[in-house]
Amino acid sequence: MSSFSDSLSKHENEEGAVFAPRFDASGLITAIVTDSGDGHLLMVAHMNAEALRLTLETGIAHYWSRSRQSLWKKGETSGNLQTVVEMRTDCDQDALWLKVTVAGGGPTCHTGRRSCFYRQVITTNGTSSLVVPLETKVSPS
Repeated sequence: MSSFSDSLSKHENEEGAVFAPRFDASGLITAIVTDSGDGHLLMVAHMNAEALRLTLETGIAHYWSRSRQSLWKKGETSGNLQTVVEMRTDCDQDALWLKVTVAGGGPTCHTGRRSCFYRQVITTNGTSSLVVPLETKVSPS
């Protein structure tokens, strides 16, 4: 079970100094991840209470993989560990923003790209399609 407080009033949750993340019905909280140096959006992931606890304790980003249903230390196999430089929460504490450095400047996305957001949605005459801008891969996928 989580050691995070869930008994705060709305005012305390929004304005107070107590960190009391609000997990959804699946026990997850959304984590938006950006590069601490230039603010580039790297990825969006989810954390359960254990992933959040490990992230806070170690300073290395941990997530919950919804597809694998398992804890995931980002970069554990690739070596591209994410070190958390700063963590913020939104006004009602149901989302987190992690500003990270990526070890070795390696890719964040499993496709070998710096960001998981490498495709742009283009709509022409009511039809939407995906376009990959000129961003190149950081390393082979």
